[in-house]
Amino acid sequence: MTAESWTPQPGLTADAPGTSLGPIERRRSRRLGDTVVAHLVDRIVSEVYPVGAVLPTEPELCAEFGVSRTVVRESIKLLEEKGLVKATPGRGTCVLRPIGWNLLDPVVLEAQIRHDSDLAVLDDLVNVRAALECDMAAQCARVITPDQAEALTRQVTVLAETLSDPIRYAAEDVIFHEMIMIASSNRLGHAIIHSIHGKARLSSRYNGAPSTADFAQSLAEHQQIEAMILRGDGQGAAAAMRVHILGSWAKRRRGVHDALGRKAGS
Repeated sequence: MTAESWTPQPGLTADAPGTSLGPIERRRSRRLGDTVVAHLVDRIVSEVYPVGAVLPTEPELCAEFGVSRTVVRESIKLLEEKGLVKATPGRGTCVLRPIGWNLLDPVVLEAQIRHDSDLAVLDDLVNVRAALECDMAAQCARVITPDQAEALTRQVTVLAETLSDPIRYAAEDVIFHEMIMIASSNRLGHAIIHSIHGKARLSSRYNGAPSTADFAQSLAEHQQIEAMILRGDGQGAAAAMRVHILGSWAKRRRGVHDALGRKAGS
């Protein structure tokens, strides 16, 4: 259900005079607010509302989405918290420059990836991921426990066993990287990667269409990362992780870029 398709029912408006919101109405209000926010974020990121533009007025947004003033006001507050707009009394709500947008916010990041026509956002995301995971791989090599090392070795075996099943392999690939991040004890780095990489994996532009040879190369790179970690070679683990993350993206990127070019030319 989208905000455009929802028709308010009598007695359920969020700011009806003389009423207090019950649990059902509050949940409905939050759901509607989330929908309004998602639509407005998409329009801002896609430049339907470019930088410097003033968003439609409260009454206009209420009429368009079929929601109350309370829902619209809460939605604008959320957009401000995400760094996308600034509401000024008497001047309206103005779209701010992208430099201040919170790209760690899942709604903003998802919209950025969806409208990332030149793959620049994904390039940045991969570079951030590589920097953090290389550091965590090096730390992992220094502090990994015997039990964690044994589990990592078993996970490499699982990767080898699922090589012919791309969906299963992708899931086990994520677990391999999670093991290394957890063993490194870098909770902040893990949280950042978990957030940005989780959203990226939902996009076909990020995943691409790896070939059988690409999966075989991926397995070899995972085995090299494991070997460096078990050897206690932090520098080698970081280098192997960098080769794996940046190299894998470079291959996927070429295919995605070519596909986008064919689509644009059709």
